[in-house]
Amino acid sequence: MRFVDRESELAVLERAFAGAGFRFIPVYGRRRIGKTRLVQEFIEGKQAIYFLADSIAETEQLKSLGRIVGEHFNDTILTEAGFRDWQQFFRYLKEKESGRLVVVIDEFPYLVNSNRAVSSIFQKGIDEHLKNSNLCLILMGSSIGMMEKEVLFYKAPLYGRRTGSLEVKEMPFDSLYNFFPGKPFDELMAIHAVFGMIPAYLEKVYPEVDILENIRLLILEKGTFFSNEVEYVLMEELREPRNYFAILKSVSQGKRKLSEMINETGFEKSHVSRYLDILRGLGFVKKEIPITEKHPEKSKQGLYAIEDRFFAFWFKYVLPYRSSLEIGKYEHVLKLIRGSLEQHISQAYEAVSREICLRMMEKGTMQFTAIGKWWSRNEEIDLVAMDEQTKTATFGECKWSGKRVGVNVYEDLVRKSRLIDWHHDDRTDRFVLFSKSGFTEGMLALAKKEKVLLVHKDRVLG
Repeated sequence: MRFVDRESELAVLERAFAGAGFRFIPVYGRRRIGKTRLVQEFIEGKQAIYFLADSIAETEQLKSLGRIVGEHFNDTILTEAGFRDWQQFFRYLKEKESGRLVVVIDEFPYLVNSNRAVSSIFQKGIDEHLKNSNLCLILMGSSIGMMEKEVLFYKAPLYGRRTGSLEVKEMPFDSLYNFFPGKPFDELMAIHAVFGMIPAYLEKVYPEVDILENIRLLILEKGTFFSNEVEYVLMEELREPRNYFAILKSVSQGKRKLSEMINETGFEKSHVSRYLDILRGLGFVKKEIPITEKHPEKSKQGLYAIEDRFFAFWFKYVLPYRSSLEIGKYEHVLKLIRGSLEQHISQAYEAVSREICLRMMEKGTMQFTAIGKWWSRNEEIDLVAMDEQTKTATFGECKWSGKRVGVNVYEDLVRKSRLIDWHHDDRTDRFVLFSKSGFTEGMLALAKKEKVLLVHKDRVLG
């Protein structure tokens, strides 16, 4: 599949490359996110060496690295013998310096596993041989915890040597239009709700069949890429995968409060809090807090949810029915999915609506300094965007259903907006409605009169 999106990430790397002198850029992000493809696109047409580390002994790593570096410089002796140690590698690069050279070491954490002192060795190599060179060094890693410990945190050996850093995150929803040209918004929303925005997942999707057939072929059937993906990712990323699995399972079953997870898992409070912090850092879990909370870090209103779209789908539809899937009852499970998939997509549509608001802000249609959702007791507003400068609050409702949105939905949103105590006496209120199926004639007419923003799927009307 062709390279899609990532313009801003490429720009970061290109700016680093264009600068004078030594550059050291750690590139990190969860597995399957597209780091390697991004960097390969960046080094295309440049003088570059790319080395993929592996889970082998250090001597074998150095031999493999020597072969790749030797091939680049047409050095037969190095190609055959490899490097004796890391200092030889750094000296060799310094001696061979001739113009701008990019050196990429992918899966750097594997080097750390083979030698716990390797970060300090790289620090010394940079200080003694590379800091005055024109080398552009990129260290990549999927194990975010180890990358933070060895490279990114303040006390990490390589922290003071980096000239920048790049975290590769999930792509925006709009990227799906480039992944699947010609597909309508409804089908793209279904793909997004099931597979998320992980490039390696999207590349597996069969564009010629519908979402239910993709679910059966790619997720439900045994032995597929996705059938054990959740467990595999947790084992690769985390030291105690079983405990994290238990936390994710409890969240998927509606245990969204910290106290509920403690009761469900039997873990101590401090352990659950630590597990949740790590899962949030990896992008697997999110903590939602009413946007009006003045001290969100101290709020007791926080609710946890699975943020990764594929994880959310897997825990909801695969884990509970594994026994049925194991004996090949795919159609039975698929029938269950068919009955509630639209509701599952509606949850993803709320997140996409925030991206639509960001686009509207770029175009000047909306203005806000914070965006999120609000709830209190039995009331909830899907989207609240607040602008502290103008004291303007925009309230939004998202409807993913076969019915057109009518005036009653708008009136209920107005009612709920009055419950929010934020600059209550002197704020300006605006309203936006998102709908899968459009709007009634009455709502279209009222929107013109009241200046209500209407969004049909992802298209702003008017």
